[in-house]
Amino acid sequence: MFARVSSLGLFGLNAFPVDVEISVNKGLPRFEIVGLADTAVQESRERIKAALYTCGIVFPTSNSIVNLAPADKRKNGSMHDLAIFMAILAALGRVQVPEDAAVIGEVSLNGDVRPVNGVLPMTLKAKERGIRSIFVPLENAKEAAVVDGITVYGVPNAKALLEHFEGDAPLSPMAHIGLMQVDAPPVPDFADVHGQAAAKHALELAAAGGHNALLIGPPGSGKSMLAKRVPGILPDLTFEESIETTMIHSVAGLLDAEHPLVAVRPFRSPHHTISSAGLAGGGTIPHPGEISMAHNGLLFLDELAEFDRRTLEILRQPLEDREVTISRAAGTIRYPCSIMLIAAMNPCPCGYLGHPTRKCTCGQRAAAQYLNKISGPLLDRFDLHIEAAPVSFDDLAASQKEEPSAEIRKRVIAAREIQNARYSGTKITCNARITPDRLAEFCPMTDKAKTRLKTVFEKLGLSARAYDRLLKVARTSADMHGSEVIDVQHIAEAVQYRTLDRKYWQTQNP
Repeated sequence: MFARVSSLGLFGLNAFPVDVEISVNKGLPRFEIVGLADTAVQESRERIKAALYTCGIVFPTSNSIVNLAPADKRKNGSMHDLAIFMAILAALGRVQVPEDAAVIGEVSLNGDVRPVNGVLPMTLKAKERGIRSIFVPLENAKEAAVVDGITVYGVPNAKALLEHFEGDAPLSPMAHIGLMQVDAPPVPDFADVHGQAAAKHALELAAAGGHNALLIGPPGSGKSMLAKRVPGILPDLTFEESIETTMIHSVAGLLDAEHPLVAVRPFRSPHHTISSAGLAGGGTIPHPGEISMAHNGLLFLDELAEFDRRTLEILRQPLEDREVTISRAAGTIRYPCSIMLIAAMNPCPCGYLGHPTRKCTCGQRAAAQYLNKISGPLLDRFDLHIEAAPVSFDDLAASQKEEPSAEIRKRVIAAREIQNARYSGTKITCNARITPDRLAEFCPMTDKAKTRLKTVFEKLGLSARAYDRLLKVARTSADMHGSEVIDVQHIAEAVQYRTLDRKYWQTQNP
């Protein structure tokens, strides 16, 4: 007896079709699973035997061999349990599974179907392969129902699936789920931050263009407060961005069963003790790291100079390529990481280098060693260098309310709408994502602006990357002022956020 049931496998974000084939013949009793299956797949034999028993079905005392095709691609995890279970029933003649149906899920000893990670990318692959219906664990059903054009069934237990195919109690399909508004955790408001008008404006500029920003200032100046309020002024996710972000969170197993579609831009803030694998992703089968978990959102690195330098250097390539490539013996995985990076740091170990009233106790050598933890190439990847100056007593004691995030967000969205119209039909989503080959096209300048930019470039000795990033910030400044052409004042505004590296880094010699 032979039967075949369609399933799917997953390697990183890459889903692939898997045919679960079973042959039940006369011979010595045995139950083998072949097809480059890992330990978790091999252990499914005992889970499936127990689940069959709870359904009142006696496992065949014959020579049973299960092949997971293609046999040259490694199969990982417990997602094939339910497909193997159904293949056995099909081989025994109890059910007939249509060729255009796929089955995913882990089976417990009592027959319950448990959720698995990565159901969304697998459902998308199933639709791409022409699968018309997919059976997934009940807790994953809403996640799979995000995909339109494929019928999704949530399976609570193995017996319910058996009764569905026998026609005794058909399962009800899950309704399609689109992008919906969810009650997201409240985001701190800029109205709570007294003073720091210059830093607030710089972060508004960063949000309007999707630029990376570095905040430098003494302890207690409000660097972390400012950074944690940036998500409240960012525009909403589009449906396409939501799907991309949800896929990564699905693979990581971080989705909410009731609200599976990520509808709010991620905000990730890892501790400075994080490892390289934790930041970029890793493992035998590499899981996404914090960089990818923040995809289409914001990654905040507080106390930047306290991070391990080798860990920080990992950021350099992903910030340029907008993806992380992880190579292992099992294969190569690419996770997207189109992020807005905001970092905060003190100017020295004690934090008071350059303070107007407090004296730095570190000494020049200690301060230089501290700052040199941030390499030149990494510093070059921050579009804006923002100084968070000490807040005065008058600012803190002022009774006048500060501008709320809602008002700032209106200006940010207005600037983004200008960019959306400009980049319509391209893969560019904001000014920070302008590719070098389109920079001249999208960043026209007046003659005075070109002259000012040339003077700045030669005087400061900027790199080609710094030139590009400065021009992109100027493009955002022009958008916020309603100008299609970059003028001298927009160049001047961008330049003022590229001077702190000269103030702190180049004046410190160990």
